[in-house]
Amino acid sequence: MVQDKTIEDQHHWSLITTIKEKLKDYLQLIKVSLSIMVVFSSVVSYEMAPNIINLNWKMVWWLALGGILVTGSANTINQAVEKETDALMKRTASRPVASGRMGVSEAWVFAFLTGVAGVSILGFFFSWQAAALSGLSLFLYAYIYTPLKKVNSSAVLVGAIPGALPCLIGWAAAYDSSPAFSWAGGFVLFGIQFLWQFPHFWAIAWVAHGDYSRAGFKLLPSQIGPTKFTAMQTIVYALLQFPVGVLPYLMHMSGIYSLAIVFLANIFLLVQCFRLFREMSVKAARRVMFSSYIYLPVVLLALLFDKIHF
Repeated sequence: MVQDKTIEDQHHWSLITTIKEKLKDYLQLIKVSLSIMVVFSSVVSYEMAPNIINLNWKMVWWLALGGILVTGSANTINQAVEKETDALMKRTASRPVASGRMGVSEAWVFAFLTGVAGVSILGFFFSWQAAALSGLSLFLYAYIYTPLKKVNSSAVLVGAIPGALPCLIGWAAAYDSSPAFSWAGGFVLFGIQFLWQFPHFWAIAWVAHGDYSRAGFKLLPSQIGPTKFTAMQTIVYALLQFPVGVLPYLMHMSGIYSLAIVFLANIFLLVQCFRLFREMSVKAARRVMFSSYIYLPVVLLALLFDKIHF
């Protein structure tokens, strides 16, 4: 009996370990850290809408859940499609599908279930405009951007659209059918996040150029790799953030304090891009990358906390 009990305990702990490992794999499919960034942009944009007056944690929770599920679905499709190329890169070789821990079919089923669940949550709890935009975002990322990465560097431009759509999805989640509801503010937030992605992503592509090249990805503006032209492109898009960053103030979305913070954040990012142009090093590219990680939450939170209520 003691031996039977020992075997039973072993099976019990083995089952628990298997479940834990499987959950860990699913979280890796979703890319939790990236999904949280996406959800953050969506929630801030939702709260920025003029018809949202008070913070409703219940609605924020549903918006976050819907966003994570849709984003997770897109990320899962990405990993199912890029199984072979992920296996070639050090940074992605340990992913569930690339490593062989999970079958492609299982990944596709998971992507389908999370995608349908996420879009449905946004439609039932918020608006079908938000649901439609989330479906569009998933489609563009999984079926246009993902295969285009091996064809042409224009994939970055295409990918920046679903990358910025969370802002518009959040705004659409606050959709009000009255004539007073305007989409203009949502497109401004979309514009800020759209432009932000270029220095952010090119810095990542610069740092990971060796890995990306082995996988056949063409993500830098120059076909010959990190060049002055690439660095100059980061400067151009950082400069474009200045006029776009003024729009929330001019449109009375937020006040003078956030305008000052956004201006300083733009200078901060621009300086790092100039340093990349001057130094042409992986170290400088990492500075742009980490600066961009700081930039977006600072700008969005500044706009939210300085939001003008009518």
